[in-house]
Amino acid sequence: MPSVSSLEEASAALESAYREGRTLRIGEDLTAYGLNRVLEHDPGDLTCTVEAGMRLSGLRTALAAAGQRLSLDPPGDPTIGALLALNLCGPLRHRFGAPRDLVLGVTVVLADGTVANAGGKVVKNVAGYDLARLVCGSEGRLAFIVRASFRLHPLPKAARSLVVETEDSPLVVSRLLRSQLQPSALDVLHPGRVVVLFEGSPRAVEAQLAQAASLVGGREAGEEIWQESRRRQALAAGRVHFAPRDLADALPSLDEAVIRPAAGVAYGLARIRDDTPPDVRRLFDAIRGQFDPVGVLT
Repeated sequence: MPSVSSLEEASAALESAYREGRTLRIGEDLTAYGLNRVLEHDPGDLTCTVEAGMRLSGLRTALAAAGQRLSLDPPGDPTIGALLALNLCGPLRHRFGAPRDLVLGVTVVLADGTVANAGGKVVKNVAGYDLARLVCGSEGRLAFIVRASFRLHPLPKAARSLVVETEDSPLVVSRLLRSQLQPSALDVLHPGRVVVLFEGSPRAVEAQLAQAASLVGGREAGEEIWQESRRRQALAAGRVHFAPRDLADALPSLDEAVIRPAAGVAYGLARIRDDTPPDVRRLFDAIRGQFDPVGVLT
């Protein structure tokens, strides 16, 4: 599996494929494993710039030394490029969003070898084309991601979780979401359990956990409950989207699933039909036609 170790190598590889009429599959025919450095970390601004081949675990270790983190916790240990290209996220999506919500800027190589930069490493950036978010979830069909800048968060001083055994998950979720509580994660492990994570200072976490328990009951659990959630997400055969208010209507169609109610997404073990709306598919095809008109990136 060819791996590039510089922006110039990536540009040359794609330019060559474009010129010769060859196709490339990013992640198979071309990878960024040789690009695995933290290029810049500004603790004061809570931002960092990292190369696309770096593993998420490596970035976590580097940021933890400064008491910070990238608030994404998908299953496994993806590279930063895969994290963006597949828009991977885990339970922390409830509070912090998906990669597209935390990425500030990217450097990519287009299908013809052109190097493009978009966004930057500042938290507020409104200039230019929003390529950084556009490549999130593009599955390597728009461009080859070389580096990315992210918004960071402080590492919490405490983290505690509550598990609620219930036959009425929508009711438990509704009570939690309508309260003044601010969980970092809220998953439904369907059928039968709702799990909620609180992070922050020890005193604040203690108070929120007690308030949640008085509101919906439950028992305290450790990190293993979130490991289970991510493991079940990794084993999912597909995912379905729904309006967050329609959780009760979505449950009957799911046998066993990990559900993120606030995001309106369920990861199910049973094969789930692709629910991407036709107009969204047409829009993506049109965008792809602009970025890769001859179809180099398969």
